[in-house]
Amino acid sequence: MSKAKTKAGAKKSAKKTAAARTLEHSPSHLLHRALQLALDIYGEETGPDAVTQRQYAVLSAVAAHEGLTQTDLVRATGIDRSTLADLVARMIGKQLLTRERSAADARANTVRLTDTGRVALDGAEPRVAAADARILKLLPARKREAFLSVLAELSRAAEDMVEDEPEVEAAPKVKKSKKKPKAEKPVKAPKPAKVAKAKPAEKLKKPKKSPAPANAA
Repeated sequence: MSKAKTKAGAKKSAKKTAAARTLEHSPSHLLHRALQLALDIYGEETGPDAVTQRQYAVLSAVAAHEGLTQTDLVRATGIDRSTLADLVARMIGKQLLTRERSAADARANTVRLTDTGRVALDGAEPRVAAADARILKLLPARKREAFLSVLAELSRAAEDMVEDEPEVEAAPKVKKSKKKPKAEKPVKAPKPAKVAKAKPAEKLKKPKKSPAPANAA
């Protein structure tokens, strides 16, 4: 029994080791771990009351190019369309951004910083710089430039994928009627035509009796 348990334990250990090696060579897993680390450091440096990392990215992109459309922001930040639309709406609600119709294209909206948004961006910039410095210090000095170069290449690849995506317009919403449809009344079968009753034959009128002749005088 002990030998069987030992063999079973060895097999489980071998599987765990193989799984660990697979994760060590998985770009998606490693990037996810690195992102978690970067966000933790960002939160520690900026504090709970600061703008989030995505909000900072949007504010920075808008500050660099005033009057960007939301499609431009997707390319600049790498945030997907639906998430960005929700993010911009919430930032407008917090008065960090303002939105207006584009002068070049009446169908598009442009986004600009408000005074509150600029103050938030100016306050976050030194804290974000401190977070970036902490992340780079985790790597040997000789590898930092190569690390940034690889990240930049991945970012450009992401931009190319966004540009290749066809823009699909949302289908118009169909308003549902609150009134319940009336049930159709069953069609009544036509009543059978009335058959005219045959009238009884008219009785022959009896001839009137002629008056009796008057008696002679």
